[in-house]
Amino acid sequence: MTTATDNASHTVSHTTVEPLTLADRTFHSRLILGTGKYTDADTMVHSFEVSGTEMVTVALRRVDLNDPDPNAFIHHIDPKKYLFLPNTAGCYNADDAVRTARLGRELGGWNWVKLEVLGDPKTLFPDNVELLKATKILIDEGFVVLPYTSDDPITCKKLEDLGVPAVMPLGAPIGSGMGIRNRANLQIIIEQSNVPVIIDAGVGTASDAAIAMELGADGVLMNTGVAGAADPIRMAYAMKQAVEAGWLAAHAGRIPKKLYATASSPLDGLIE
Repeated sequence: MTTATDNASHTVSHTTVEPLTLADRTFHSRLILGTGKYTDADTMVHSFEVSGTEMVTVALRRVDLNDPDPNAFIHHIDPKKYLFLPNTAGCYNADDAVRTARLGRELGGWNWVKLEVLGDPKTLFPDNVELLKATKILIDEGFVVLPYTSDDPITCKKLEDLGVPAVMPLGAPIGSGMGIRNRANLQIIIEQSNVPVIIDAGVGTASDAAIAMELGADGVLMNTGVAGAADPIRMAYAMKQAVEAGWLAAHAGRIPKKLYATASSPLDGLIE
């Protein structure tokens, strides 16, 4: 006999988003947020709270971690609540990126790094040759490397082979808000990957995040899409809902697309 407890357990298992495991850490949220571009610290903190995020990126080359000013945003983020993910944003070669990652470990004790090695300042597309070089060096030094890369299946597979715990292909250029531009490549990356795939950059609104997750991504990383919104707190909550809805939909098994209609009710046994 099915009990109320059985029914409750069944419902929870079908409506709960599974945790995401990266390296030796497990996260209940699949949404990662950046700390830049917020108008003030209170807005940033409240955005984090409503988003449910448990990991936030910090651009090491743009933030003074030793800033004594109590109003500096770095002092408003609880390190017991959020995993700090140092970011090598602003680096244009492997040497600078490696040096920046080492600085983060020296100053904050962080051995996790969101690795960015950019190709040019206009597009902010990654330089994948330098990225692969920096990834190998940092992994050999014991870093947990989460690499921002292009939506190129070959590069993503090479990064996986180097030992990254996840690959992070872009959805669109950083800060562009253009959403998911190349679904076909991302699907290939997701299908071939044996590590989590986190869509990084280009998300502009909740539907973009939902599409990324419906494609089968394991998470979404964003900054401008939330911080640059007219109401960042409301957008952060929308992104939380979108990521969860997208994950649930991806694991629910959508109906196939058809050119013509299919009746919702059976056609046999009609009353004459």
